[in-house]
Amino acid sequence: MKFKDYYETLGVPRNATQDDVKRAYRKLARKYHPDVSKDPDAEARFKEIGEAYAVLKDPEKRAAYDQMGSQWKTGQDFQPPPGWDAGFEFSGADFGAGLGGDHSDFFEALFGRHAAAGQRAHRQAQGQDHHAKVLIDLADAYRGAQRSISLRMPGMDSQGRVTMQERKLDVSIPKGIRAGQHLRLAGQGGPGLGDAAAGDLYLEIAFNPDPQFRADGRDVYLNLPLAPWEAALGASVAAPTPAGPVQLTIPPNSVAGRQLRLKGRGIPGSPPGDLYVVLAIALPPADSERAQEAYRTMAKAFDFNPRTHLEG
Repeated sequence: MKFKDYYETLGVPRNATQDDVKRAYRKLARKYHPDVSKDPDAEARFKEIGEAYAVLKDPEKRAAYDQMGSQWKTGQDFQPPPGWDAGFEFSGADFGAGLGGDHSDFFEALFGRHAAAGQRAHRQAQGQDHHAKVLIDLADAYRGAQRSISLRMPGMDSQGRVTMQERKLDVSIPKGIRAGQHLRLAGQGGPGLGDAAAGDLYLEIAFNPDPQFRADGRDVYLNLPLAPWEAALGASVAAPTPAGPVQLTIPPNSVAGRQLRLKGRGIPGSPPGDLYVVLAIALPPADSERAQEAYRTMAKAFDFNPRTHLEG
């Protein structure tokens, strides 16, 4: 997927006001409208201009797009970094509104997740629902936690430029929550009109990247390195889990990729998930004469060819 510079598409600087964006769009839309333009690429350009305007005219979409920074260039290979939109608060508006199904993969990668994020229809008086993605540690899902989170919300200044407002909230993370679930904070969304109630804030839960564990629903995976002799002879080794270390029995003749299931040691729930320990073989380095001699002894002791399955 290639990066799209929407500012370049409309020919405006990154600090352009909303009025500047509107004027640039109208000028280009008239120039490349398929019913008017003789340019053979008019239809494609018209779609690109429309997509760029759909993003930059909306303070929320524009702020989210700017979140990616200006280090990317048009045509570069692009993948949104994990959690790029965490802590970013949006109203309940449909991010995909007005574009039908004809927007690009780039647009979909940034905004597709938000297109169905509104949890209920906007009512005339009651405040809009807001939504945001927050990152927590996997251990929080095991134990529950109290966390203070910061959310950034886009707005407009008097010059028509997008600005960011920040607020902090104290949030209770319930034990057993999974990635993708939503926490509802009643009355923390947009304000209502007059005496009408405020909308709600929905927090989508995601996990911080963890160097040891990977969650899949309620199941959790751990890659556990073993010495060759531990895998071959069997062993009792300490293995970490998000709930604390456990003593794990390694069966003899274990091979790399074998999974040991620890029932019920995944994310708590009804039923709880499982913890899968995926075995890996770590080879000691042959960085001394003594170590090299040990490997030569092993080579003589075993009639072993790891590539026999590749031979015809």
